[in-house]
Amino acid sequence: MNDQQVVIIGGSEGIGLAVAKAATALGARVLAVARTREKLEAAQRAVNGLEIQVADINNTESLQGLFAQLPFVDHVYIAAGSTKVGSPLEAEIGDFRHKFDERLWGSVEVVRAAHGLMRPGGSFTFTGGLSSDRPVNGAWVSGIATMATEQLARVLALELAPLRFNAVAPGYTDTPMWDTIFPELGVRVLDEVAKKNPVPRLVTADEVAQAVLLLMQNKAITGETIHVDCGARLV
Repeated sequence: MNDQQVVIIGGSEGIGLAVAKAATALGARVLAVARTREKLEAAQRAVNGLEIQVADINNTESLQGLFAQLPFVDHVYIAAGSTKVGSPLEAEIGDFRHKFDERLWGSVEVVRAAHGLMRPGGSFTFTGGLSSDRPVNGAWVSGIATMATEQLARVLALELAPLRFNAVAPGYTDTPMWDTIFPELGVRVLDEVAKKNPVPRLVTADEVAQAVLLLMQNKAITGETIHVDCGARLV
């Protein structure tokens, strides 16, 4: 990936940071984007040569300004997105809507801002998830939103060909996201769930990053979703 420009939305931690490390190791020029400068600066210290930029996937002008600074782009990976846990009959519907919009419409906004800069062979990779196939009580927003982003990859692979669009669908992955969703327990709340997997453990961010790099590098893959879930969809 020498001299290729990779942009990672949500690149300051977790899977996004793992993709930044892997792409940099292959010679890519990597720009990590997130809302929090402190997290980006920590990522920059962890990845030699990483470039950083503060921008918000929920803000159209912010995304347009981000990509306006770049002469070209080869690959974009969107790791940004979280969830709101709770019953659809409880809490404010706007809280749930925001989490859905961030994953689906945020991804669309990134494509609209970046597609004109893409060089031949370029790709977008979205983040789906295990919840597309195996929704769980309380995480209904994730179940809808991850499926929406996986379908987005399929439809845009036709709508905007020959640009390539794919998705990666992680299972329960050891990332800081769970510390936000379950602030008291973090990833420990998932231990018993993970033991039921055919591969009885959590997925690592590095393992998901390997799949993202494959989708970037293999120019014959488009409209595809790669599952990295320790077999969790099967049980």
